[in-house]
Amino acid sequence: MARMSDNPLIIGRVIGDVVDVFSPTLKFTVTYNSNKRVYNGHELFPSTITIKPKVEVHGGDMRSFFTLVMTDPDVPGPSDPYLREHLHW
Repeated sequence: MARMSDNPLIIGRVIGDVVDVFSPTLKFTVTYNSNKRVYNGHELFPSTITIKPKVEVHGGDMRSFFTLVMTDPDVPGPSDPYLREHLHW
């Protein structure tokens, strides 16, 4: 895992504001339109994300259940993030 100061989830206030500090237990990928992979801290434009993403979970017990939440803690902007818990998809 990246150093805490380099972690985009901490820089973007997801960790600390939306969720507590955690240690990832498995990896997953999120892809839009078959070729636009999602990375923490990268901006996605509305034209890129018009349909639900493809989510792939790598490893772990696939009989387990997972909850995936997409959040953007500073939408529409850091000074007034009133859409922060908007359901994106």
